[in-house]
Amino acid sequence: MEELQKDLEEVKELLKKASRKRIHDVLLAEKNKLEKEIKNQPPPKLKAEISEEERPPPMGYTVKINNYAWDQSDKFVKIYITLSGVQHLSAENVQVHFTERSFDLLVKNLNGKNYSMTFNNLLKPISVENSSRKIKTDMVLILCRKKQEEKWECLTQVEKETKEKEKASYDTSDPSEGLMNLLKKMYAEGDDEMKRTINKAWVESREKQAKEDMPLDI
Repeated sequence: MEELQKDLEEVKELLKKASRKRIHDVLLAEKNKLEKEIKNQPPPKLKAEISEEERPPPMGYTVKINNYAWDQSDKFVKIYITLSGVQHLSAENVQVHFTERSFDLLVKNLNGKNYSMTFNNLLKPISVENSSRKIKTDMVLILCRKKQEEKWECLTQVEKETKEKEKASYDTSDPSEGLMNLLKKMYAEGDDEMKRTINKAWVESREKQAKEDMPLDI
């Protein structure tokens, strides 16, 4: 609204100075257009008129936690989540819900944000009633009580399946096939420099093979 008013005042000043009819008509049309726009502008809302939908939420948005570390003992799987200042929250603001094969962590109103983490399809069943969480300095420790005291090779069933697929792709009876699978993976996941290096090695290998396959002159 303020900018439109400034534009209108400037056009009015130019109209006073315009001496040629064509310029005068163009400025007059622009003046009428600006006056119409200003007239159609909605009135500014008062603070009391702001709707509930426009009000900012009392707490900030939710951040998904992706970084963690884990360890295990004979009885527990331990997940360590670093959150600066979490020790200053009340216990009610750090909530964990356990099931036999999952857990959900929700940390509420930490520095104006919420933080969440969900683990589904844990590798093995856990005891819901004997699992817990501890709040430490800048850290939340999740303690999942194992139902059976056995070693976990990874945290979730998905991780286990992924590792088995990767192992199967490299575990072949033909060593050259295993090497080729590894190079393909490195090429797919590598940066431009890695791809150039692999391409160069591939070309040199093919050239060497071609020379070795050439028949000797008799």
